[in-house]
Amino acid sequence: MKAIYQQGAADAPVLVLLHGTGGDEQSLLEVGKALDPQASLLGIRGNVLENGMPRYFKRLAEGVYDEADLALRGDELADFIRQAAKEYNFSLAQVVLVGYSNGANIAIRLLLNDSDHFKKAILYHAMYPVENVPTNSLPDTHVFLSFGRNDPIVSLADSAYVQEIFTSRGAVLSTVWTPSHQLTYEEVEHSRTWLTKQ
Repeated sequence: MKAIYQQGAADAPVLVLLHGTGGDEQSLLEVGKALDPQASLLGIRGNVLENGMPRYFKRLAEGVYDEADLALRGDELADFIRQAAKEYNFSLAQVVLVGYSNGANIAIRLLLNDSDHFKKAILYHAMYPVENVPTNSLPDTHVFLSFGRNDPIVSLADSAYVQEIFTSRGAVLSTVWTPSHQLTYEEVEHSRTWLTKQ
């Protein structure tokens, strides 16, 4: 996987930046700097192409995931982050997954399926229409979520389901609502405040 790493303070969080469809490893660097200027930043490019646009996993149609590919790519991403932790000498306990849209979706996969290693996330405009979801308990998982009230991609039902996935497993949530699917300054500010309390 193609990635960029920017070293921050040794005791600061490591923000793993996961872009939306059509983005790349640099797309969320400015968001990462806004969230915590002291943090180390690891931007990772999705290694699946859809009409030439990078994504983290295949989908069969809009809102319909290729769940086998999601599982494969999720495991690949988790392994890549673990290898990066060794290469750049940081602890997985420092990691905060920061995902927008498709990047937030695969971050959910890591939080659910690799919950021993990934326990904190900022998820902007996620959806997770997946049937095979683990029933594990997540009391040590802390997640910031933002959703759009009039999001043309993520419906209100999709947004409610993402919240239900985490609340039903005992995760600690903070949720903010925005107008649509576009990432806004206000939600980044809300998530910055959330991050300072973690």
